[in-house]
Parts: sequence; C-alpha cells; structure tokens
Amino acid sequence: MSRPLIAILRGITPPEALPVTQALIDAGITRIEVPLNSPEPLVSIKAMVDRFGAQADIGAGTVLSTQQVHDVAATGARLIVSPNCDPAVIAETKAAGLQSYPGVMTPTEAFAAIAAGADALKLFPGDLIGPVGLRAMSAVLPREMPLYAVGGVSVENMADWQRAGAAGFGIGSAIYRPGDDAKIVSQNARALVARFDEVFTQ
Repeated sequence: MSRPLIAILRGITPPEALPVTQALIDAGITRIEVPLNSPEPLVSIKAMVDRFGAQADIGAGTVLSTQQVHDVAATGARLIVSPNCDPAVIAETKAAGLQSYPGVMTPTEAFAAIAAGADALKLFPGDLIGPVGLRAMSAVLPREMPLYAVGGVSVENMADWQRAGAAGFGIGSAIYRPGDDAKIVSQNARALVARFDEVFTQ
C-alpha cells in the first residue's frame, strides 16, 4: 500500500539523501519530496530516483516556475509540489507527465487548481488553517479530490485532521530536520506510519 504520506526533506544534502530515503521506504513512506530551496536539490533528487525510483514516488517541493518543472522532470522524478496555486506550473507539470500537488489556502485557489488539472491539493499552511478550516473547505470541494494537510501535522493531531477531511499529509519537521541521520528519520517515520494506520483503519 502506498500511503498518502509525503515526507518533506527540506534542507537535506546529497550525501544524506540515499540513507534517509532508504529509511523512509523501510518505514512505509514511499512519497518523498526534496524542496528546491535545499542544498543541491536536483543532485539529491536524481540520486534518489536512480536508486529508489522503482520503489517510491520521488519529486520536488517548493516548485514555483515552469522552468523548475522542466529541471525536475529531467531527473526522472514523478512529483511536483508547490506552496502556491500557479495554473501555469500545474499545466506544465501535467504536460510533462508528472503528478501535481499545488498549495491552496482558500476555496478559490482550490477550484483554480482543480480546473488546471491538479492531482491532489496541498492545504498550506495547515497549522494556520487548522482542521476547522479544512472541514469547511472539504464540504464544498469534489469528494474525489484528495486534500493533503501540510504544516503542523504530528502524531498527536493526525486524528483531528482525518476527521476534518484530510486524505493524506505532507510532513516535514516531524520526520526530518536538517542534520537528522537515517536512524532518527526511521524512528520518526515509523511512529507517524503507525499512527496513520491506526487513524485511517478505525
């Protein structure tokens, strides 16, 4: 099962990328993004795709332009995640055959992203919108459109998000902080996967 959990490895470096990716896959997380404001992100992404592309959907986060979509696509990555809703970026992502996860904060942005061809919506910043805001948005959005809460998701509040309508999560600092080694990432990821499985199978 490919859980709707995206590990956000903001700040990871190329030497760390492979062992951390292995730890995530072993823990049960097979959707992984390296934000483009990380050190040498395309080097990390290319190495991760080359080693683990058959086992995981790997891609980039903080993708803000169509040129960046092209650069990421050239690595063989599959995911494009953005903090904002840019219809041009979404359209270019789909034209390149990649999955599009644009960031939205309002119903207007959400419907614009859907119209542009988004595969799922990234509710961001989640800790500002909260489960109450997600519940209000999910009442009007198409049920078949997955909503991922991103920002402030943890083992402690995952059930609140699920009850509000979250289909999945993008998780950053609760999984990886710059400098964390594969052992720490493994411990964090396994705890989050265990909680996810508990919440979503109740």
